Amino acid sequence: MKFISWNVNGIRACVGKGFLEFFKEVDADIFCIQESKMQAGQLDLDLPRYYQYWNYAEKKGYSGTAIFTKKEPMSVVNGIGVEEHDKEGRVITLEFEDYYMVTVYTPNSQNELARLDYRMTWEDAFLAYLKKLEENKPVVVCGDMNVAHKEIDLKNPKTNRKNAGFTDEEREKFTVLLENGFVDTFRHFYPDQEGVYSWWSYRFQARTKNAGWRIDYFLVSGSLKDKLQDAKILKEVMGSDHCPVELDINL
Repeated sequence: MKFISWNVNGIRACVGKGFLEFFKEVDADIFCIQESKMQAGQLDLDLPRYYQYWNYAEKKGYSGTAIFTKKEPMSVVNGIGVEEHDKEGRVITLEFEDYYMVTVYTPNSQNELARLDYRMTWEDAFLAYLKKLEENKPVVVCGDMNVAHKEIDLKNPKTNRKNAGFTDEEREKFTVLLENGFVDTFRHFYPDQEGVYSWWSYRFQARTKNAGWRIDYFLVSGSLKDKLQDAKILKEVMGSDHCPVELDINL
């Protein structure tokens, strides 16, 4: 099976930059997006053969996620069941016979780390949610997790040490996620590969210079490790300040 995850940084804008062409070409079994930045009724996406599930933020033009799947799920849940965290459209969970598919748009800690404390609360709640799901069946989780885990995961680690997305606190929470049995699928296949990123600032010609960050992930429960086939970062795909990431898995 082929899974795709992409922070589209506004799906309406991305549609104008080739989203549908890529969607059709990649022919994924499940395609997840983050940062849709829209409300219900603002866009009618014509995706034949796919079921569509959306989670919109209460705030207009902000956050939001969606999952498009060829196979109809057994159940669909928006959010993680914690009111404090479920107003921004950040999580969708689809239940299938043998696994859960979760897409997430992790809160950004923002300039001057204005939201870091909230981010820490979110991280604990999200991990607890994933572990609860795992009591029933394995989990595949993907999305923009807004953290570069190791120095290898961004171009300029030294100068970004205390910036949002590369603070010690955020990186530690990601470590805890892995210590709880989740597998970073890209690093599973390519533990030492450098210079591979999924997000580049629109400023300073960052993408041209490949001055980027790897902050978009596919993680899986440890019990699925033997089913992994490949993980890819599709850096040639334009249309957003992020590029899509891919997981190939035998489920």
